[in-house]
Amino acid sequence: MPRLKILLTVTTYPLPSRSYDELVCTAGVQEDGSWIRIYPIPLSFLRGLKRSGEVQKTKYTWIELDLKERKDDFRPESYSPKDYEFKDLQVGERIPTRDNWSLRKDYCLKNVYTNLTTLIEHSKAPQNTSLATFKPKRVLGLDIVKDEEDWKPVWKGLQQQMSLFGEEEEAKSKFPKVPYKFYYRFEDETGRTSRLMIEDWEIGQLYWNCLRDVQGDQQAALEKVKQKYETDFLNDKDLYFFLGTTLTWHRRRGSNPFVIIGVFYPKREAQLRLGL
Repeated sequence: MPRLKILLTVTTYPLPSRSYDELVCTAGVQEDGSWIRIYPIPLSFLRGLKRSGEVQKTKYTWIELDLKERKDDFRPESYSPKDYEFKDLQVGERIPTRDNWSLRKDYCLKNVYTNLTTLIEHSKAPQNTSLATFKPKRVLGLDIVKDEEDWKPVWKGLQQQMSLFGEEEEAKSKFPKVPYKFYYRFEDETGRTSRLMIEDWEIGQLYWNCLRDVQGDQQAALEKVKQKYETDFLNDKDLYFFLGTTLTWHRRRGSNPFVIIGVFYPKREAQLRLGL
């Protein structure tokens, strides 16, 4: 395949319940707005990209590399790196948030679904769409559900995955189990109500940062997460969801194979105009 230029927009929190080498989903859009999923990806790649000798954040950074289609994955957006050492990787500019994310909008909002039923139909054969940008008509709230405190025995699978890149010990220390699950409740343009899990790396990391700030008080940390994703986002932001499927659930052809793998949150334009 030719080299592809991709704007990275999504990194999910590592989930050892997934298939062997899709434990971390990294995805982005090409210049025409079409989606690409890349896996597997080493931890060092996800924590930051080096450009001109300096480390920069991964999300909303342009990269260029050689990819190959995955023969073990029927989803058309799924690829793996041709060179697992990423020696062919070129890191470009990171798109800033200025002008209310206008440059990011140019690429991330080229193809937006507003009808969840239509998107689910497109996830079926022969189209098999597995990544999409979705605009909810109304976000109803954030649900937080208690989960297990530690990884199940399938954590060993995650260790195997990370050991492919010589990072097994780092995986254990850097990615503890988030003991809660986070869901957004929302309506689409038809009034259909849904509740989807949020698997974005950002919300998992936010929980750990908040827990550190409140000296280990889990309930206080959860209140901080809820403050950002519910109060702040719903009052001030124009929310879009990046939706994706897991290979296991997509293959099973469930009633809705999608989860929220990223949240896109520029300010509401009406509020910007009022402030001019």
